[in-house]
Amino acid sequence: MYLAVTDVKPLSNYQLLLIFGNGEKKIFDMKPYLDKGIFKELQDEKKFRSVRVSFDSIEWSNQADIDPEVLYEKSVAYSLQ
Repeated sequence: MYLAVTDVKPLSNYQLLLIFGNGEKKIFDMKPYLDKGIFKELQDEKKFRSVRVSFDSIEWSNQADIDPEVLYEKSVAYSLQ
């Protein structure tokens, strides 16, 4: 079972704040992906900031997307520090 992404907010340093269907808030770091395939286009900060929720996951204006299971498993808990 995977958790759907219900909200996404682009942050500085190519990170994303994700909110999942269970209410969990997590941070996903996009930097490791920015040198691969279609994700290279997201090095353009304007494109990176075009991220939005699409169905149960996220998508950018260039139609790049990431599986919600990957987003959940590879992200870390968000905490106000």
